[in-house]
Amino acid sequence: MNAIPAHLDHLVLATPELAATVADFARRTGVTPVPGGAHVGFGTRNHLVALGGAGYLEIIGPDPEQSAPDGPRPFDVDRLVAARTVTWAISPPDLDLAVAAARARGYDPGPVLQMSRRRPDGTLLEWRLTDGDTAHPSGLVPFLIDWGSSAHPTAADLPVTPLLRLSATAPDPDEIRPLLSAVGAELAVAEGPVGLSFTVDAPRGRVTFE
Repeated sequence: MNAIPAHLDHLVLATPELAATVADFARRTGVTPVPGGAHVGFGTRNHLVALGGAGYLEIIGPDPEQSAPDGPRPFDVDRLVAARTVTWAISPPDLDLAVAAARARGYDPGPVLQMSRRRPDGTLLEWRLTDGDTAHPSGLVPFLIDWGSSAHPTAADLPVTPLLRLSATAPDPDEIRPLLSAVGAELAVAEGPVGLSFTVDAPRGRVTFE
């Protein structure tokens, strides 16, 4: 199994303190993530780092410039006490076909939602992704994303820390593996507490984040 899954779009490192986590990433790697933009109405914003190829890391946390949203912020950032890699995304060749195939195999990744944000330069990015209560709560099964006609975030000349490995642990790996297969994803899953970890090659050496 490849250390880097096929069709990887991005990893999600969620945090209750965005500025502190961005500074920690920069300190540990020697690479400073750049602002991605605000998710208006959701109370979050992100910083980004390319992972090589078409993949990138999204560091997401509360946006101090937005008022609190009506509901919970994405990725349960309101409930986090420390930064954590909470989930990941793949970009299949055809999102709608991939969703239908997953449901036919017994796993519902959730409804397809329309999302958008503006980059700091004003460019509007629009994408579709799967989300919903039917998705596996561990975050180990990736959500699916389609950027449509928008420029992919990696087209914005992001700083790069090449991804060397993505892996996971779960109390029952045999529960997770069929769900990964249902969405067409591969991921090394070992037995242990629920968690995702990734290793990047950075100017300050190999660094692993969980």
